[in-house]
Amino acid sequence: MAFVRTEVEQLTFNPFTKIGKEWFLLTSGTPDCYNTMTASWGQMGVLWGKNVLTAYVRTSRKTFELIERNDLFTVSFLPEQERPALQFCGSHSGRDCDKAKETGLVPVGLDGSTAFAQASLVLVCRKLYAGPLDMTQAVDSGIPAFYEKDAMHHMYIAEILAAYENK
Repeated sequence: MAFVRTEVEQLTFNPFTKIGKEWFLLTSGTPDCYNTMTASWGQMGVLWGKNVLTAYVRTSRKTFELIERNDLFTVSFLPEQERPALQFCGSHSGRDCDKAKETGLVPVGLDGSTAFAQASLVLVCRKLYAGPLDMTQAVDSGIPAFYEKDAMHHMYIAEILAAYENK
């Protein structure tokens, strides 16, 4: 299989399923210095005249350090048989282990960032906006409960520069 560039507008999937149920790997850095994490929060749409993806990263995550230093990141959607790798990458820190080595994921360079050979779909994204979520602005009193024990999320709005399907 090989990655084939696809126009973002030609992609057909349900983002609620793709993001919220299937999850994705958010990866920042180059193949020689990167980290990845599993994510299940995000949005896709159009903002500022650009196709965008919004991702959320807790400030305590190693990926946060890398995404802060790099303009690019990738979003890799994996097939169902890779669910154990997604679970591992969501429950272990890149500070403590080599996630690719532990899961069998194969990192590949893609447009100046890092993705994984097993991905069925990869989005290459460039940061347009980054900032902390401000819970003083939350209008639903239940939302701050997500932060009682864990670090705050940083929000990244990024232009989707390219989409690659693994065919």
